[in-house]
Amino acid sequence: MLKISNLTTHYGSSQALFGVDLEIGSGEVATLLGRNGMGKTTTINSIMGIVKASGGSVKFDDVELVGQPSFKTANLGLGLVPEGRQIFPNLSMMENLIATASNHLNVGNPWTIERIFELFPELETRKGSMGNLLSGGEQQMLAIGRALMTNPKLLILDEATEGLAPLIRQKIWAALNQIREENMSILVVDKNLKDLLKIADRNFIIERGKIVWKGTSDELRKDRDALQRYLGV
Repeated sequence: MLKISNLTTHYGSSQALFGVDLEIGSGEVATLLGRNGMGKTTTINSIMGIVKASGGSVKFDDVELVGQPSFKTANLGLGLVPEGRQIFPNLSMMENLIATASNHLNVGNPWTIERIFELFPELETRKGSMGNLLSGGEQQMLAIGRALMTNPKLLILDEATEGLAPLIRQKIWAALNQIREENMSILVVDKNLKDLLKIADRNFIIERGKIVWKGTSDELRKDRDALQRYLGV
């Protein structure tokens, strides 16, 4: 579904990505792992067109994304839950969901507000609350719900549970597992390796702008050298 080949990205004269290669199949959950500052968010922003790639290829269902504006990329079926949530603070919870609602791909059983409330019952009790008055956990649930309301084929989460309380983190992981059961592809960045490996089909580790390791969750659990060298686990 998603195939990244030799992706390079610069910030001015400084190169951030050095030929990233990554693949995600239909219905798969993949992780992008690595220490801070190694290129995870840059890779995601390059996929989405938020940062302009310098070279290489990003293909989604055989459509080239490099050079596409972000809104066209989103309309092709990529939904982003960005780092820091970035919900609309001056819109209510309901307005945040409605603002992104679309079904460009004519999904047969689309995500609706009712389905979002089934996934995250906590949000239903905060319908009229402004975005900036929601807790961090509620904001993250809303950010996921907002992305789902675009009815994507691939859901991308940058720092899925960063800064959240353990109970909220578990609710997020349970929701992602439920989304996975809908056969949606997921690319997730997070530091909670134990929870990630429970749902991931394949994993990619990035180090200084390059993919230095890839494999299944079982393979990563057994590779103590890679865990220590690249993740400090």
